[in-house]
Amino acid sequence: MPAGVTRAQVEAIAALAQLDLDPSEVELFTRQLCDILAYVDELQQIDTSGVPPTSHVAPGGASDRPDEVRPSLDPPDALANAPDAARETPLGSFFKVPRVIG
Repeated sequence: MPAGVTRAQVEAIAALAQLDLDPSEVELFTRQLCDILAYVDELQQIDTSGVPPTSHVAPGGASDRPDEVRPSLDPPDALANAPDAARETPLGSFFKVPRVIG
């Protein structure tokens, strides 16, 4: 039987993530986290003793290709469709984006 998640735990996690959840969201997330833990518990019951550990689901992996230098867009072309005017700095041109951290 999976360990349950309580409303208090969901509220504590929300507080750590600085999320303001209403009571219906707390109830929904509590239910969803309990369902996730139940599924993980179900997966834990599967016998994988004969399955070798893997780092990728596909052999080789797409990231195993050699690095090669390729041409990219010129900065004016890349910035032409930017939603906000790009800033020129001593380091070059950049996209101006909304602030996302504090």
